[in-house]
Amino acid sequence: MKNTFCGAFNCFKVKEMSQQELVKVTFPDGEIATYPKGTPILQIIQTKKDVSSSITAVRANGNLLDLSSPILDDSKLEFISFDSEEGQDILRHSTSHVMAQAVQELYPGVKVSIGPSIENGFYYDFDCERSFTPEDLEKIEVRMREIIAQDLPIRREELSKKEAIKSYKDKGELYKVELLEEIPDERVTLYSQGNFTDLCRGPHLPSTGKIKAFKLTSVAGAYWRGDEKNKMLQRIYGTAFADQERLDQYLHRLEEARKRDHRKLGKELELFSFNEEVGAGLVIYHPKGALLRRLLEDFEVREHLRRGYHLVKGPQILKVDLWKKSGHLENYQEYMYFTEVEEQKYGLKPMNCLAHMIIYQSKIRSYRDLPLRYFELGTVHRHERAGVLHGLSRVREFTQDDAHILCTPEQLDQEIKAIIDFVADVMKIFDFDFEMELSTRPEKSIGSDEDWGKATSALKRVLEENNSPYQINEGDGAFYGPKIDVILKDVLDRRWQCATIQCDFSLPERFDLSYIGNDGEKHRPVMLHRVILGSLERFMGVLIEHYAGAFPTWLAPVQVVILTITDKHIPFGEEVFNKLVSHSIRVEKDFRNESLRLKIREAQLQKTPYMLVIGDKEAQEGGVSPRHRSGKNLKLMPLSEFVALIEQESKFPT
Repeated sequence: MKNTFCGAFNCFKVKEMSQQELVKVTFPDGEIATYPKGTPILQIIQTKKDVSSSITAVRANGNLLDLSSPILDDSKLEFISFDSEEGQDILRHSTSHVMAQAVQELYPGVKVSIGPSIENGFYYDFDCERSFTPEDLEKIEVRMREIIAQDLPIRREELSKKEAIKSYKDKGELYKVELLEEIPDERVTLYSQGNFTDLCRGPHLPSTGKIKAFKLTSVAGAYWRGDEKNKMLQRIYGTAFADQERLDQYLHRLEEARKRDHRKLGKELELFSFNEEVGAGLVIYHPKGALLRRLLEDFEVREHLRRGYHLVKGPQILKVDLWKKSGHLENYQEYMYFTEVEEQKYGLKPMNCLAHMIIYQSKIRSYRDLPLRYFELGTVHRHERAGVLHGLSRVREFTQDDAHILCTPEQLDQEIKAIIDFVADVMKIFDFDFEMELSTRPEKSIGSDEDWGKATSALKRVLEENNSPYQINEGDGAFYGPKIDVILKDVLDRRWQCATIQCDFSLPERFDLSYIGNDGEKHRPVMLHRVILGSLERFMGVLIEHYAGAFPTWLAPVQVVILTITDKHIPFGEEVFNKLVSHSIRVEKDFRNESLRLKIREAQLQKTPYMLVIGDKEAQEGGVSPRHRSGKNLKLMPLSEFVALIEQESKFPT
């Protein structure tokens, strides 16, 4: 049998071979070709000249492989392109290795730990005596470009765990030794380029020269393995893309995200603060922030009452025996706080469901009473590690727009659908797109396989009947039931998890909840746990960044600011102020003896929707000349007309 193969590195003619020495390769387009057993994948795909430069790796019979890997069996190939999610992960992971190589070459003695790809980028954690500076990042980038220009082959090596441990001990890389000692496999893989070798599963790019566009973005502290009891390491973040244009677009979004950072805007707009004397992860709301929160709460109450929910409220602490009964003590204790009152141990609630079940138990329920929808703006406390606290996004005390729906099994699908519709309605009001994930049973959980199967099937069935696209998130359900997580996409196309719908057969069983059916017998209800906005704190943080602090008029803590030109205009300014206040318009006054330009600039920085400049003309005609924060000036109008304008914009959206 004759076959000719030409690649970038060599061109050879396959001589007469037995069938056993050839392997059959099926390409994604259906073409089939034969090659000598052991031919590197890179040489094989180079016969596909129209696609070879865009490929980072392949799947061969479902297994993800480096391009340097040999083909040993008949294989069906799938190409992994730079544009795919997997392709970007491979690119970024390879770039993190180049960064680690550059750091160790520039700063001898630095120890490396882990360097994975993450969403939109990568990082690597280093043990270094000196603190990395922005100037250091620039030096590291220069060295990385030199390594990339050398187009060093990235080589995969397999060896015994024992050999790898000895090698890393000899180098003093104790973080790698610790990782190796926990790997159950007897053989491990290492990847090398130049004089740098890293413990890694792979896959990786075939050479460093395949990296085209990257940027180191920041440096931060990170405890080894996320445990504050361990040493603080230095984490360098970066990102990489297939080409410079995409990198530039991402860096632009990153800069925009920095401008919108809710921690920065929260301080500038006087919304909230944190104070170490108070405690980490505990939010202090300033007047404008407290008002923003109340506006969201009022919106929530109205929307829930419209949909047949009952307002309830449970206590902040409940006896530990109740948390034991629910399974929280066994499965959630590490996130809980405890206290003792008169020798009785209590747990601060991390969730609101227990009190809601107690309310359900307070009387005999009939099938005619169901579904029952209990809603609470419930404040909860969770023990989050200091290292994961982040502005409003991750705090230790927060309020959920929490509800629990108790229904018959026959009502389950319609209630799930109603929640999905509720989420869609609310997200449209705030201009959010969203996607959904179905999270299945975690390893640490309660309840029977049968109940988990019924709950998962119900969520999946409704998603599919509703034509709602979703991804499966294996093993990430709540400990008592599977869930649908709603992932918001903000104006910068970033993802945020907020709403969730959890289907629970387990807690009704543990608390012996029942209703009398139309057959006169007792039956077990199903419980849906759900939030729409989720944590109010987190949602406020997302909103601040989504709107860049420029809230729509109905949500703005301050809707109007009155600016006087001189002191003689103050009397009419006071008249306007009192009129607006009497119509429940949220208004502030700036009657300082400062220039009008300064006052306007400060009002714009505060993102106030409207400014009313009061001068001679306004005072004489008894009207106002509104200026929108966009810079647009409206005509002089009677005060009553402006009041009507604000009242129209202040209506709760529907």
